[in-house]
Amino acid sequence: MLKLSDAFLEGRRLETMVENQTSYILKNAAMHVFETHEQADKVILKFDQPVLASMIEGKKVMHLRDYESFDFLPGESLVLPANETMCIDFPEAKSKNPTRCLAMAISEEKIRNVLQFMNESMTKDDEKEWSLMDYNFHFVNDQGIFQILQRLLFLFSENHPSKDFFVDNMLRELIIRMLQTNERKIYTSSQIAINSDNRLSYVIRYIRENLHEPLNVEDLSKKAYMSPSHFHRVFKNELGISPIEFINNERIKLATGLLQDPGLNIKDVYMQCGFESRSYFNRVFKHRQQLSPGEYQSKIKTIRY
Repeated sequence: MLKLSDAFLEGRRLETMVENQTSYILKNAAMHVFETHEQADKVILKFDQPVLASMIEGKKVMHLRDYESFDFLPGESLVLPANETMCIDFPEAKSKNPTRCLAMAISEEKIRNVLQFMNESMTKDDEKEWSLMDYNFHFVNDQGIFQILQRLLFLFSENHPSKDFFVDNMLRELIIRMLQTNERKIYTSSQIAINSDNRLSYVIRYIRENLHEPLNVEDLSKKAYMSPSHFHRVFKNELGISPIEFINNERIKLATGLLQDPGLNIKDVYMQCGFESRSYFNRVFKHRQQLSPGEYQSKIKTIRY
């Protein structure tokens, strides 16, 4: 997980128990660290520039316009457009277990400049041009993005005369990596934009809230009031993947966050994610992350320490 330095925690001013904000403003970006120390609901937040939000500690429940609500957990990030309204719940925040999140607003000019650089220097295999990423893009940080975010937390809070230059260089790499991650995203925007009125929305919510439990198509189809074959067909038509693929993707998203917790071993992780055996967990994880769970955990430890 991302870690705030002792110097930051000792130096910042805690003025409110809900979304206390510590901000650092530079030429092409602003970093805000938000801390919530008590349970709260329907907290509204909006930025006038595109923003990368990344969880540090605790849990938020995010409600975005026209999107099914979802848990936002450590190890995950979310890219939002300018002026997107976020409605946020903090169901578990406490004074001894606060919820902390960074939100980095990045100038649109900086993003355009990086896109121009990529199109001039980094041709895609399909020869298409790089373009702006899909907004409302929710993803699990890979090792590269995790390392950059940890470095940016240090650089923004450092008192150094050249920090604008240092941050600017790191921002370029961050934007490139986000765009590349966006190209490999698990879900398309249509797959996560399941409105609460959609007949599958309850099933999607049930899956996400019960990943630790056994899940199968027959039981899920009953919750959608469909036959198993009809449910499978409708689910795949609307989301582009089968119910089992969706379940495994959600479990791997959860696992990548849990593996960043040094207090958990691999058995703890695969059991919390609902996998019946370590061998199946290893196989699914490696297929999606190109690393085994053990290799992923070792890389995170190397980056952190």
